[in-house]
Amino acid sequence: MESRFCCYQGEGGLSLIFLRPDPLLVATAIANVQEKDGAKQAGSNLEGSTINKKGIALGATIMILTQFVMVAIMTMTPIHMGNHGHSLREVGLVIGFHVGAMYFPLLFTGALVDKIGRSAMAVAAGITLLTSGIVAAFALLITALVLLGIGWNLGLISGTALIVDATHPSVRAKTQGSVDVLLALSGASGSALSGMVVAHSSYAMLSISGAILSLLLISVIFVWTRENKSKKEK
Repeated sequence: MESRFCCYQGEGGLSLIFLRPDPLLVATAIANVQEKDGAKQAGSNLEGSTINKKGIALGATIMILTQFVMVAIMTMTPIHMGNHGHSLREVGLVIGFHVGAMYFPLLFTGALVDKIGRSAMAVAAGITLLTSGIVAAFALLITALVLLGIGWNLGLISGTALIVDATHPSVRAKTQGSVDVLLALSGASGSALSGMVVAHSSYAMLSISGAILSLLLISVIFVWTRENKSKKEK
């Protein structure tokens, strides 16, 4: 408990020192400029006019499916490896690479999402997760888990960016909090259901199921992109 408390203190200290400028202040300043330029309506309709519900739904869907696939496959990988005679050291190596792949790309993901686009990076997340599921089914675990971590990273950041774009600062924290609750439930569901799938079938079937969900994610993004293009053309 003491070590966890020290860890939280360290994270808080790093955020206080290096998280500059404060994202909330930047978002508020941008919103104020847009309001002065007449991009937003004033009065009681302000919040409703600056919320894109479809954008929020898409961002949440990307994050939830990404979390579900990642947690489901990750949870059962150590058990699968143990059942096939792998040592604890080998399990630790695979999971270590996976966790590194989850967080190391954060140095670049935000810039890529801004430069390439939210939808394109979300599709990249789906393709990466799809590849990870297929590779995991063929027992190339260290490669599969690295791809799984990268796909999770891309999906989470691109989905979050879509939600930020679709909300006004006055309701953004509340919206993100609601999505975070769904994200936690998605992870818990993925962890629980993955055990049932493996118990009644196999790890390979779990991996293929994750790949199918990733394909569904890609389809959702393409449908949303097509609808947006149709609206702009009209």
